[in-house]
Amino acid sequence: MHVNTETVSAADGDASHGYDAPDLRVFVFALFFIFGGITSLNDIIIPKMKELFTLDHATAMLVQSAFFLAYALFSIPAAAIVRKAGYMRTASIGLVTMTAGCLLFIPAAEQASFGMFLFALFVLGAGITVVQVVANPLISALGHPKSASSRLTFAQAFNSLGTTIFPYVGSALILGGLATVDSSTLTGAALDAYRTESSRTVVHTYIGLAIALLIVAAVVWTRRNRLQEEQDRTGSMFHAFTLLKRPRFAMGTACIFLYVGAEVAVGSLIVNYLMQPSVMGLSDVAAGKHVPLYWGGALVGRFIGAYVLNKVSPGKVLAGVAAGTLALILISANTEGAVSGWALLAIGLMNAVMFPTIFSLASEGIGTRAAEGSGVIATAIVGGAIIPYLTGALADSSGSLHFALLLPAICYALILGYGLYARHPAS
Repeated sequence: MHVNTETVSAADGDASHGYDAPDLRVFVFALFFIFGGITSLNDIIIPKMKELFTLDHATAMLVQSAFFLAYALFSIPAAAIVRKAGYMRTASIGLVTMTAGCLLFIPAAEQASFGMFLFALFVLGAGITVVQVVANPLISALGHPKSASSRLTFAQAFNSLGTTIFPYVGSALILGGLATVDSSTLTGAALDAYRTESSRTVVHTYIGLAIALLIVAAVVWTRRNRLQEEQDRTGSMFHAFTLLKRPRFAMGTACIFLYVGAEVAVGSLIVNYLMQPSVMGLSDVAAGKHVPLYWGGALVGRFIGAYVLNKVSPGKVLAGVAAGTLALILISANTEGAVSGWALLAIGLMNAVMFPTIFSLASEGIGTRAAEGSGVIATAIVGGAIIPYLTGALADSSGSLHFALLLPAICYALILGYGLYARHPAS
């Protein structure tokens, strides 16, 4: 794909060309901030839903399953929309869809229905899928191909900024009421009333997000003609899957599945993990306020990684951080107290460069098929729907959240192997 940043509107007197498009990069950075922050709120909603509806670990993880299932269903259609409508129009469509998902929290709260909350999260996930399919290849294209990994890692830092800020605010707004009432002591009408009232705290958060998303969508729409794009528009929508014939791309796509699943599984366990008496014994609110530290580690790591990836082979960097993650999981799973808790939180630092590095390694050499490739890779983000649920089921069957870390550990071990395989540039 080649993106020409020439302005096609006659109202704009000066046009920029080539890779010099700082204003467009700022726009893409904003998209990363938005969808990263909203995604991270799932880690706060999970303990809320678990408490409200008296769920086990596996059922509570359906929050992530409903959200990330959208990636499997909408990534390829989103790539097809990009091919027809272009990046900016498609981004507007994604933002409006996200707004609709946020507004669906209103009927979910009124009915105090876990199923309705899951549907709202599914629609929200569909919108984020569309935005992410746009953002990843666009930021890769707005600069020299050799620095794509570094540039995408820097953009992902803004994703991490969102995942650091949103959980802290969300913990205060959404989890704040958990400490005041023990729902396990309520029955009948009292329990229904508590669920309805407590659900409203979730709704108010998402109504605010809906308003902000509409404003951003309107701004993006005014810039819908900002880009002239050259894309491969041959073949059907499912022609994108022919990219999987390339071993480097196919393995990279599989690693996105593993990475997102492992990252989300660990993030989803943090609150309940830190609440364990054998770990830190924190209250739900206090544990929730530790979630930003997990994502904050990714924020710091991505700024560092953007520099390191200009100096060291991306494949070697990926293998190194995957090995570091495995070490932290082993420490957390085999210790107790603060050491166990902080080792789990430190995984965020190791996660920092994984997604952008895997994406860039997999996408090397696909040229004008970048939008299609982004769609296929985004489909693999459905790992966030499957692996967290399996991790929760493993925790329920074993009776141990420590033991459940075995599944994310296997995922990171396979990612380490891909880093070693892809340590040399694609031919």
